[in-house]
Amino acid sequence: MLTGKQKRFLRSKAHHLNPIFQVGKTGVNENMIIQIDEALEKREIIKVSILQNCMEDKGEVAEQLADGTNAEVVQIIGNIIVLYKESVENKQLRLP
Repeated sequence: MLTGKQKRFLRSKAHHLNPIFQVGKTGVNENMIIQIDEALEKREIIKVSILQNCMEDKGEVAEQLADGTNAEVVQIIGNIIVLYKESVENKQLRLP
């Protein structure tokens, strides 16, 4: 579980990033979770965009992605979810 200070730090790191995944009409599936997990291993922090035609609630989408990848939801702002997962091999960020 992330502290408030850690979430602030991660939000500042994620500010300049562009979303690299989109959740659309079909919602979250296994293949998407595998790809997001691999991206988190490489980058540690990513943004996921939720498209207008997504039928699921953005909170549910964030929870499904976090549970499937064992990541932490840093922030949900608008239709963008910021996810963080500490990398095993490609450690880049040091949390305060």
